Amino acid sequence: MVFDPEELYEVDSGLPELSGAVLLHQLDGFMDAGMAGQVVTGHLVDRLENTVAARFDVDRLIDYRARRPMMDFAADHWEGYEAPQLAVRLFHDEAGTPFLLLDGPEPDREWERYAAAVRSLVERWELRMVVSYHGIPMGAPHTRPLGVTAHATRAELIGDYQPVLNRLQVPGSASALVELRLGQAGHDAAGFAAHVPHYLAQSRYPAAALTLLGSISRLTGLSLPDEALVESARRTDAEIERQVAESEEVAEVVRALERQYDAFVETVDKKNLLAEEITRMPTAEELGAEFERFLAEQQGD
Repeated sequence: MVFDPEELYEVDSGLPELSGAVLLHQLDGFMDAGMAGQVVTGHLVDRLENTVAARFDVDRLIDYRARRPMMDFAADHWEGYEAPQLAVRLFHDEAGTPFLLLDGPEPDREWERYAAAVRSLVERWELRMVVSYHGIPMGAPHTRPLGVTAHATRAELIGDYQPVLNRLQVPGSASALVELRLGQAGHDAAGFAAHVPHYLAQSRYPAAALTLLGSISRLTGLSLPDEALVESARRTDAEIERQVAESEEVAEVVRALERQYDAFVETVDKKNLLAEEITRMPTAEELGAEFERFLAEQQGD
């Protein structure tokens, strides 16, 4: 089927030179444990001035009946409508370097056309990299350093990150397809998934967002503000500790995860993942089932 991906978006005419800039990419609707990706996006929008650089045609991409937009009713008439937006915003980091952020609802349809449209923007603006980010639930305690799963179209982009998994099948996403298609077209793209303790997956967890922000900054070289996230993570961690202290049952769960985590780290340091039975890693089927269960819970909420 022949189609023109540029028909899917409109670009602002007054944009500066963007050659060599980075495009960040975060969509709502897929997995985002701890709201990690949403918190990063909200943090950047709140802390850095930005303008819309391009808008996608959401009428072609979104199933309104699956995700009904909110409308305001006042006494005897409709007063307002919160129209969904899938847009690219132009930012400048703290050093004045321009970068772009694509955010909004994940398309329900026309994924291939959408991926081609993002590629079209990358080539139109001569961008150097596209980076996605979100959170995934993991059987790890909040009292240990948060892990990150990194992936990229070239291994050199994420050489310092150690893979946690070898091969796995999970439900697809528009962001993942964009990365796949960009790589096939010879463009650099990468993504980060922060490991959120599974018992915090349905809550707002700023520590995971802070971890993602650090990974993005290290990869792209952007100077992104983090003070507000640091303070938010500190307050949230203190509240989590208070709640754990008030429940012996929850505290025992956390201690069990700590033992499992520490044993796994020890065996990794020994370069022998089979050294102790307690370090048994979940199978691909188990992890896939956990991802699907998490998605089902989010749809229910």
